[in-house]
Formats: sequence, structure tokens, C-alpha cells
Amino acid sequence: MTVYPVTDNFAAEIGDVDLAVPLSGEQQAEIEAAFNRYAVLVFPDQNLTVEQHLDFARRFGPLETTIHATRTDAKLRLRAEIADVSNLSVGDVVWDEKSRKRMFEMGNRLWHTDSSFKRVPAKASLLYARSIPPVGGQTEYTDMRAAYDALPAEMKQRLGGLVAEHAIMYSRKRLGFTDFSDEENQALPPVPQTLVRRHPGSGRMGLYLASHAGRIFGMSDPEAQALLQQLTEHATQRQFVYTHRWRVHDLVMWDNRCTMHRGRPYDDLRWPRDMQRATVSDVASTCEQEGVQVPAAA
Repeated sequence: MTVYPVTDNFAAEIGDVDLAVPLSGEQQAEIEAAFNRYAVLVFPDQNLTVEQHLDFARRFGPLETTIHATRTDAKLRLRAEIADVSNLSVGDVVWDEKSRKRMFEMGNRLWHTDSSFKRVPAKASLLYARSIPPVGGQTEYTDMRAAYDALPAEMKQRLGGLVAEHAIMYSRKRLGFTDFSDEENQALPPVPQTLVRRHPGSGRMGLYLASHAGRIFGMSDPEAQALLQQLTEHATQRQFVYTHRWRVHDLVMWDNRCTMHRGRPYDDLRWPRDMQRATVSDVASTCEQEGVQVPAAA
């Protein structure tokens, strides 16, 4: 197995490994070491079935199920363990302009961290490209460890122990989407997450942000929104960002504990883009992992 850094300490391409067959213990250890260092790993030219994709993901923890499965009336294009990050409807037809799924998925164009709106958020996401548009549709990733390192000392001190409230409804509301069923509201209530966390694999501190964050406990809403916006603008400066231009059969694996990402626009009413994501859960909420007391208001 070979590791080719794309940036010094953030993204790397991994070669000479076939993810369609079981990994050796040595390969597993090498991938985990690279993951702890770079946080974004690109595995080019992988020919995977859905089951092979999921088998590889399971090596890093328990699989999540898509949030769309919370609706009993949902008609999923893919199995529930796969998040359908495509512009395709059931039957592999490109969605129409007013599709509910299109309006919902528009939220992926905001900077976010996968499943920060769940009490136990995501550890890793593994996104596999089955078809891509000829132009557009890149994914941008930002290094929350480097962003934290670049903060002034007084800001780091201010952020210590702060807890934000995350919900999928907050990010979608930013784009005007409020079409949630009672089932979804009950299954996806707001959850508390720390603003800063230590990465267990590297020991590095990092910011933990997402468009899903709606307020900060102990602050007025205007003060909290101003701080969240300030931190997001800081963390997404160009020097912290890697942009991935997809190729068919790329699998990109990223660490949600120390990155944010967003999808870039493309002509989603014209070009099919079939992207399928397996998502692995973390071990506990960020508050539990950091030993931060959950505010009573939560």
C-alpha cells in the first residue's frame, strides 16, 4: 500500500490496495495511521459492490442508517445503510426541479459535519462515486485541526467548555426548507455537542462546527450566531481547504471528528450524479468524550 500526500498534513491518495477484498491486518493499520494523520483519504479506481463498500466501512465502526428511513412512508432508492447523496429518484431517474429530495439535499452545499445532529455523531464517512457530472460537483473539505491551531489564544480559552445545539432542522431552515414530518421531528430532536474536541487518534484539538448548529448554551441567540459565523468563516479560509474533483470509482473517506465539508453546485437537472455514502458512528457524544457537562437547558 502506498500513501501519496495531496497536502502536507490534510489529504492523501492511497494506492496499491483493492477495497473489494478483505484487508490484511497490516493494511488496516496503515489506513488507520494515514486516517489519523490526514483525515481525508482518496482511494482511486475502486470497483465496489454495495456490500463491498459496506464491508470496508464496517472495519471502522458501526454503520449508520440514512435519516430518510425515519419516515415510514419513505421510498428509498438504496438500502437503508447507504446515504443517497445523488440527484436520482426511485428508478434512477433524475429528480425534477421541485422534488422534496432536491430541496432537502440542497443543504449539503452548506459547510457541515455529517450527523452532528445525532446524539452520537458520525466518526467517518465513505463516499463512493458511481457516476459523476462532466463539470461541477466537487466536494470541499476543511481541516478543523489547523483552523483551531490558527486561533488566537484568547479565542481558544473562550471556546473551552462551550456547548452548541445541533439539529438537521437548523441547517435546512437556513435554506428555507421546513417540510419535516412529525416522525422526523420526533426522531431527530436537537442534541448538544461541544464546540471544541480532541481527536483520539492524533491527540490534536479541533473545532467542531456545522451548519446544523443553531445556538450555544449560555449565550443570547444573536451572540451565538455571530460567534458561529465568525468561527465558520475562519475555518473555511482557503489555506485550510482541500477541493476534491471526483473521478468515477473514487472512494473518499473523511474524518467527521476533525473536518467539515460541502458539495459544490452542478447542473443537477441535467447530469446524473450517483454518489453513495456509508457512514460510521462515533463511540459517544462529543460532550461525553470531552467530559463536558451537558447544560440543563439541553
